[in-house]
Amino acid sequence: MEFFLKRDDLISLEFSGNKARKLFSFFNSDMKNIHTLISYGSTQSNAMYSLSVLAKIRGLRFFYYTTHLNAFLKNNPHGNYLEALKNGMELIVSEDKPLKSNFLEDDGILFIEEGGRDSYANNGLKILADEIVEWRDKNQLSNLSIFLPSGTGTTALFLQKNIKQHDIKVYTTPCVGDEFYLLEQFGMLSSDKKDYPTILKSPKKYHFGKLYRESYEIWLKLHDETHIEFDMVYDPIGFLTLMQHKELFSENLLYIHQGGLIGNVSMLERYKRKFDENIKHKR
Repeated sequence: MEFFLKRDDLISLEFSGNKARKLFSFFNSDMKNIHTLISYGSTQSNAMYSLSVLAKIRGLRFFYYTTHLNAFLKNNPHGNYLEALKNGMELIVSEDKPLKSNFLEDDGILFIEEGGRDSYANNGLKILADEIVEWRDKNQLSNLSIFLPSGTGTTALFLQKNIKQHDIKVYTTPCVGDEFYLLEQFGMLSSDKKDYPTILKSPKKYHFGKLYRESYEIWLKLHDETHIEFDMVYDPIGFLTLMQHKELFSENLLYIHQGGLIGNVSMLERYKRKFDENIKHKR
């Protein structure tokens, strides 16, 4: 099975992949009245790290809310969590999720939803859509489809919104929750269902950051065959899902590599401890 690969992971280390697209609006915008950045989510989140970099380069304090910090990570910081701490992130562990309505930009606070799920992300995703259309036309490709795995679905939705008029279809699969969760996330960003990418059901419901033997095996196989390092949370679920929808490979398929490789440091160690003795292909 063959497919094209969009290497958004090569944009930069700090703003790898979809985070570079989602946060594009803030790179050069006027933020002279903003002094604090607030967001929330998992302590394994790629967005957490990228936001910490954004806060550092723009001279902002960064408060990050999470519902849980396990003892091992607290005592042995690593991966995205460690790098975010180095950038000055201030972690707040709370069972209550912060609400955007409680923070006003008039007070000098910029609030960014979990995973960058917000309308501002559209600007960077429009650039991605334009790049893909230009590449397709230059290579005279017909019947092009796009696939990328989703967390909040922000990247997939805004990509579909900006590329639908070019007769290109976007497919995705949920890596957090299920298809109903993903549809709920879409609804928070757009009321027009024509903007919604087509959701492919994954082989089973996956829990964010949990270790799955089949995910490790396909990640190792991809690395062996392509010599490209993929993300260890989203991409394995993406490719496992594609294996159940092989009809997509009958036409031109573009897979978007969305980066997130810093988190692999901790994920790989966890996988090695749990599965390496029983896995034939080792990195």
